[in-house]
Amino acid sequence: MDKISVIGAGTMGSGIAHVFAQHGFHVHLIDTQSNQLKKSLESISKNLERQVQKGSLSAEEKINSYNRISLFDSIKPGVHESDLIIEAATENEEIKIQIFRELDKYAMSTAILATNTSSISITKIAAETKRPSQVIGMHFMNPVPIMKLVEVINGYATNASVTNKIVELSILLGKTPCVVNDYPGFISNRILMPMINEAILSFQEGVASVETIDSIMKLGMAHPMGPLQLADFIGLDVCLAILTVLKNGFGNPKYSPATLLVNMVAAGKLGIKSKEGFYDYRDGGKELVVSARLRKV
Repeated sequence: MDKISVIGAGTMGSGIAHVFAQHGFHVHLIDTQSNQLKKSLESISKNLERQVQKGSLSAEEKINSYNRISLFDSIKPGVHESDLIIEAATENEEIKIQIFRELDKYAMSTAILATNTSSISITKIAAETKRPSQVIGMHFMNPVPIMKLVEVINGYATNASVTNKIVELSILLGKTPCVVNDYPGFISNRILMPMINEAILSFQEGVASVETIDSIMKLGMAHPMGPLQLADFIGLDVCLAILTVLKNGFGNPKYSPATLLVNMVAAGKLGIKSKEGFYDYRDGGKELVVSARLRKV
């Protein structure tokens, strides 16, 4: 593989493009919003410079990595020569399916189509293409340049050779691939989201404050970040979407999202992306912990 296309220039797409470019791949970063493409490239440049300052990347490597990224505002010209295409659009099933229909139409017949979805069925997405054996999940963790895990998800029809190629590619990127099968939430979010939801329910029911819940999980369970802080980091809208997929996929009420989570998303309190969630990020521009405010349902 030499040319990689990434669909979506948000946080995840930018991180994925960064990592591939840093490891010598020519990357086509695609987004219909030109402003988002510009913002993404600026973010990648800043993150590469941060690596230079830390000594993990040379100035020459930074320039070379940056120059390997090309921007496209439509799918057709951005994917037609790529060996691997990774969709990293918003966590919305209809949007992803529409993108895969276009990818199937314009990508080379030999290209592997991957999705960075955190919960949506690989099998369902693959069924919308004429190449379901070449569709796979490649779930990176945020922030992509730092986190080592790539959750590799086999759809019902994914060919073993495709899985092997993605595993080998992940290792080449300095990541640790873990292969799982296609069930709602896979492994990462099937386990993580109920924990986050339980933390929200505990706060909702007045069992403890935000800081106390997060401190207990950090100090007692050695989590680097408390579940409510992590929910803010992921995005409360994304947490709600994943819990909805789990509830609908398994038909089990234990995955029902907390009422407080539903209300916060409805109110536009999405975490870091809206500068307010379980923590307040409006003053000082700090990325993480500031101060929590008690909220009632």
